[in-house]
Amino acid sequence: MMNPYKGQSSKLMKLIIIALLGSISMVLMLLNFPLPMLPPYLKIDFSEVPALVAAILFTPMAGVAVEGLKNLMYMIYTGAADPIGVLANFTAGTLFVVPAAMIYHKFKTKKSLISGLIGSSVIMTIGMSVLNFFIILPAYTWFMGWETMSANLKLGTIAAGILPFNLVKGLIVSLMFIALFNKLQPWIKQKRMSSSNAA
Repeated sequence: MMNPYKGQSSKLMKLIIIALLGSISMVLMLLNFPLPMLPPYLKIDFSEVPALVAAILFTPMAGVAVEGLKNLMYMIYTGAADPIGVLANFTAGTLFVVPAAMIYHKFKTKKSLISGLIGSSVIMTIGMSVLNFFIILPAYTWFMGWETMSANLKLGTIAAGILPFNLVKGLIVSLMFIALFNKLQPWIKQKRMSSSNAA
C-alpha cells in the first residue's frame, strides 16, 4: 500500500527544488555579460542551466516553472523596468529548455541530451528571430516611443545581432550543461528513483 505522506513529501521536495533552482537562475540572470562583436545590449547569462536541471530531473514543465520564477523574481528585483525584455527572456528560455528535455526524456541517454540541446539551440534561434521580427522589436519601438522600424531595419538587426547571439548562447549554455550533467548524473538518477518509488 502506498504511503500518502511519502507522496506528499516527494511533491513538497520537488517544489522546494524548483523554487531553489528558480532563485539560482535569477542570480545567474543578473551575472550577464556582452559578447564581443555583437551589440552590447545583447548580454549572455547562464540562467537556463538551472531550468535545464529541473526539466531533466522532473519534467519539461518543471523547467518552464523555473523560467517563470526566474523572470518573476527578476521583474520584482528590477521594478519591472523592462517587461518586454523579461517576456522575451522567458520565451527564449522556454524554447530552449522544453525541446531538449522532451528529447532527453524520450530516450534518457547522453546522446539524446546532446541531440536535444543542439535542436533546442536551433529552435530558439529561429523562433526568437521570427518573434523579434513580428512581435518583440515592434513592441520595443512602441514601449520606448521610437519610430516604427522598417522591415529592412528589423531584418538587419536580427541578422547582425539577435540571430547569431541566440545561436552562440545556445551552444555555450549547451556545452556548460553537458559538463555539469556528467557531474549530476548520479544525483539525478537517485532523485528520479526516489520520485518513482513515492509515486
